[in-house]
Amino acid sequence: MDKRKPFDRRDFLLGAAATAATLPFGGLAFAAVPAKPKELIVRVWGGEWKDAIDSGVSKSFTANTGIAIKYDETEDNELQPKLWAAVKQKRRPPVHVNWDTTTNATKSALRNMGEDLSDLTNLPGLLPVAKPLGFDKWPLVNVYSYVYVLAYSQEAFPKAAPDSWNVLLDPKYKGRIALYNDGIGFHPAAQVAGGGKVSDIPKNMKACWDFIAKLKSQKPLLGEDPDFTNWFQKGEIDLACTIVTNARGAKKNGVKVAWTVPKEGAKMDTDALWVPKGMPANELYWAKQYVNHALSKEAQQVWCDGLGLPGVNPGIKPPDDMIGDSAYPTKDEDFKRLLRVPNKVQVENEKEWFGRFKQIMQG
Repeated sequence: MDKRKPFDRRDFLLGAAATAATLPFGGLAFAAVPAKPKELIVRVWGGEWKDAIDSGVSKSFTANTGIAIKYDETEDNELQPKLWAAVKQKRRPPVHVNWDTTTNATKSALRNMGEDLSDLTNLPGLLPVAKPLGFDKWPLVNVYSYVYVLAYSQEAFPKAAPDSWNVLLDPKYKGRIALYNDGIGFHPAAQVAGGGKVSDIPKNMKACWDFIAKLKSQKPLLGEDPDFTNWFQKGEIDLACTIVTNARGAKKNGVKVAWTVPKEGAKMDTDALWVPKGMPANELYWAKQYVNHALSKEAQQVWCDGLGLPGVNPGIKPPDDMIGDSAYPTKDEDFKRLLRVPNKVQVENEKEWFGRFKQIMQG
């Protein structure tokens, strides 16, 4: 990780001694603390995701600054063109902070849509996975990693967990399996389960598309993050490829659901926070303060506990129910079981993959 210039508190204190007391999680290099907006708008995913960032980041930020946090639950792919249009037309962006997939955040960064976050005081000491690859500066910051597990109903599998993604093709579970509506997180697993190699992505993905074509006859339910938790809670599905947070959310609500990393492996990815260009200077300052707070040990501990995911602050501890779980990677052997696709490959190909997945499912 790059070594950053140390924060000069003398610059910060000039003309701002009284206000500085309201910033317990570190300041930015401003000569004076800008005026506080009444609220900041943060784009989030719903359900367990919104609950976790609210408990871990937003409530403590509001308590320490008095700035209210309003949430925008627009799906990340739907918000992206609106953000790009606003920045390009030099209009105020629709959100102050975007909680985004790292792939989408990278697409925005390559188009110079975001502010540089290099002056955040909590960057030094974060795990290497926090740094966006391919950039000298910090147009985004990765905030945790996660695994797209094979989640399953324990009532459907009372004796043993399914050990392969091929269980999704079993006619017994027709109409009772679920995937994301664009196939996100499933492509590498389908590639390996179909007899191919991750190293062949993206040049030769025949194994992936053949597997997904077979899966279509199983009539899978297709949705977004909150749907998986709801489907398990209502007893509508037995199997799903989903981020572990969603299965864990159903389990916390008393549903008999568990998850596994099958023998073929499971995809690992990251999400990020970034700040769009185009907002007034004072709102920019406080938006960056929100991101800075989200990287603190205190905020990461509660936020990532809520998600059941490993954060980027090395000081946080895993929740008790995730200790030793391969879906909460902490050891070399955990990471060896996970399927990684280079971010550049995802950025260049994800739109095509999503389109082809939808074409197969709708064809």
